[in-house]
Amino acid sequence: MLQELEFLSDDDLEQSIPLPTADEEKEMSLSDVPDTLPILTLRNTVLFPGVVLPITVGRDTSLKLVKDSFGDDRLIGVVAQKSSETENPSPSDLYEFGTVASILKLIKMPDGSKSIVIQGKRRFRITEFVKEVPYFTARVQAVVEDLAGANIEVQARMRSIKELAIQIVNLSPNLPSEAAYAIQNIDSPTFLIHFIASNLQIEVAEKQQLLETLPLIERAELVMNHLNQELQVLQLSEEIRSRVKTDVDQQQREYLLRQQLKAIQEELGESESGANDVRDLRTRADKKLLPEHVRIALNKELEKLSRSNSASPDYAVTRNYVDWILETPWLDYSKDKLDIGKAGKILNEDHYGLETVKQRILEYLAVLKLKGDMKAPILCFHGPPGVGKTSLGKSIARTLSREFVRMSLGGVRDEAEIRGHRRTYVGAMPGRIIQGMKKAGTANPVFMLDEVDKLGSDFRGDPSSALLEVLDPEQNIAFNDHYLEVDYDLSNVLFIATANYLDQIPPPLRDRMEMIEINGYTQEEKLAIAKKYLVPRQIERNGLKKGQLTLSNASLKLVIDGYTRESGVRQLERTIGSIARGVAKRVAMGEIESTKVEASDVETYLKSRRFYSDAAERTEVPGVATGLAWTPVGGDILFIEISASRGSGRMILTGQLGEVMKESAQAALSYVKANAIDWGIPHDAFKYWDLHVHVPAGAVPKDGPSAGVAMLTALVSIYTQRCVMHNVAMTGEITLRGLVLPVGGIKEKVLAAKRAGIKSVILPEKNRKDVEEIKASSLKGLRITYIKRMEEVIELALQSKALHNPTKYFSVPDGEKNGAVKSSNGVQTVEILA
Repeated sequence: MLQELEFLSDDDLEQSIPLPTADEEKEMSLSDVPDTLPILTLRNTVLFPGVVLPITVGRDTSLKLVKDSFGDDRLIGVVAQKSSETENPSPSDLYEFGTVASILKLIKMPDGSKSIVIQGKRRFRITEFVKEVPYFTARVQAVVEDLAGANIEVQARMRSIKELAIQIVNLSPNLPSEAAYAIQNIDSPTFLIHFIASNLQIEVAEKQQLLETLPLIERAELVMNHLNQELQVLQLSEEIRSRVKTDVDQQQREYLLRQQLKAIQEELGESESGANDVRDLRTRADKKLLPEHVRIALNKELEKLSRSNSASPDYAVTRNYVDWILETPWLDYSKDKLDIGKAGKILNEDHYGLETVKQRILEYLAVLKLKGDMKAPILCFHGPPGVGKTSLGKSIARTLSREFVRMSLGGVRDEAEIRGHRRTYVGAMPGRIIQGMKKAGTANPVFMLDEVDKLGSDFRGDPSSALLEVLDPEQNIAFNDHYLEVDYDLSNVLFIATANYLDQIPPPLRDRMEMIEINGYTQEEKLAIAKKYLVPRQIERNGLKKGQLTLSNASLKLVIDGYTRESGVRQLERTIGSIARGVAKRVAMGEIESTKVEASDVETYLKSRRFYSDAAERTEVPGVATGLAWTPVGGDILFIEISASRGSGRMILTGQLGEVMKESAQAALSYVKANAIDWGIPHDAFKYWDLHVHVPAGAVPKDGPSAGVAMLTALVSIYTQRCVMHNVAMTGEITLRGLVLPVGGIKEKVLAAKRAGIKSVILPEKNRKDVEEIKASSLKGLRITYIKRMEEVIELALQSKALHNPTKYFSVPDGEKNGAVKSSNGVQTVEILA
């Protein structure tokens, strides 16, 4: 029958056997039941009132009953037998309660058997069997139905049963989704219970118990219990099925992918990819020049690789390690071309000036040529930005015909960046030293460690400490990278470090390097560099042809002095590039074909001048002295301004001065007070007058002892009321005994004085050697005086005539003296204002 029903569409089934409405269900429940009924026995199911049930008829007695009843359109009684195994049941094998039914259809099956479609009407109880041949006939008594459909409790249970049933339909893979729609549209509580009970996956005895339960509430409770059990079973089955399906899907997916990969490899002739990989690696290893200890480690890894599954994660890790061993140069050296004369020409071609640095490089090359196996020194070029430190490394590599590798250390905070990661970490790689060697392809490149002073340190380690082994000629013969875990010889590498601030390099690291200072360029050197390198390069970069742009010497000098203020030439090149772009625009618009930029034309391209001669800022009043300062971008002049006002002898310092500079001011004041009689300074000037010492450019932090001479000169100037000569600048550290000590940055300071229009510079005697290194042409028009003691500075820097009489200027009436606020215990008070 089930097979026959599959041939019927849902629409045909609804049209032929519609579900009963609530009124129809009530009518069936109250329909008349004959006193006697032919009894049709069912083996594996129970018929409920209102439910339509297809049944396959097989017994002869049942066929006779169906034929007689269907022809006469009579009602029949349907009763379930207690055991489905009984072939010919007796009255004792049947249940006492059954359901009155009508035969709706009789269907002949293709195999000759017959099936019927019956619909239950009303429950009955058998009182006695009348006859047993040709089929059972029994007297029956109708069961009074409970029709409390409007009861709130019944309605609540009806709603719960619907919800449970719909959940079961959604979870069960064997039930169509239309069943949930049918359940939702059942209005009769009695039919809902009977319909659900008829479709429950429970035993016949449990269904019979539902049929025999008379109160509707109790039947509803039994149905809900069975539905809950069924729902739990379905949920558990769904969970198990989902888990099994996931495992099976993953296995099937992997199997399918492997089969596809195998097919592709067979098509390409690579069916034994793992074995071929190991074979290729061994061939490469045989051809590679390797130290013995590295070859032993490599063979061990290749043996491990040959035993590994090519699909396992360990295979990829080991393969990557072997690749790094084979691609890193161990004994591959480039041949040095040690032609000292040619090397000097290359250095002069690439860089103008820097004679000291070039000389040191040529000395190294000469020793290397004579000895042959000299351990490479570690050079460190330090100086202001833009002076050519990095490009010097490239020139050295070109001079030696070696490979050049640059590694920027700015912002590096992880030690693993230098030494690499252990292979136990996911994505582990060698450090940047080994990566650089692989990139170079030779074991003796020129390796530049750029910005070594910008290294940082945090919880991940100190990279500068990791560099100690790299930059020590006695240790780097066996540098150990955490990834490779075999010693690597770095002794043949020429390491060159660069730095801007020498003080920011850790002392242990600085001790391992040979420091070579690169000072800033003079104006003449900048002019030569601009004409030889910068202007031609910017003409090419901005799309101009040779001859379309020419800059006169006067225009270049104006750009150098008026638009850039630096030790190097980086900003100078950018400024020349701005002029070149302006000319390129005019050429592209057809305004000009070529031009020569004179000094008067510079403002057309660069707008107003940025820097002016500081001589215009000087004043002709006592208490102002011109000092010289060194900055990271070059030298500069520095004004020391002091004013005196009525007070209690305090000294106020402003201008963002560092501790050393504050101490220089205090030392200068102590020296002036100690020698006040020699200079004719009245005692009241220290007791009843306050000093305010200010260094302009207050937003810029300043520190260092080199302003001591200028501070003392300004103090003597304010107390003696003698003005400082406007064309004199000075620098030097002072002591309480009046000695002038040497300071650094002399070249930058002297060149800054010349740029500012200074005619005379006062320097410490011990700095004479620093001036001798400056070209004589750069000092033309500048008088330099060397001094040992402060008395000499006062005689050279101050005018002989006082603007006011110091005694009268600093005089205080006796009445005001008594009311003046004195410093506690006579101690000098110093106040620092932000």
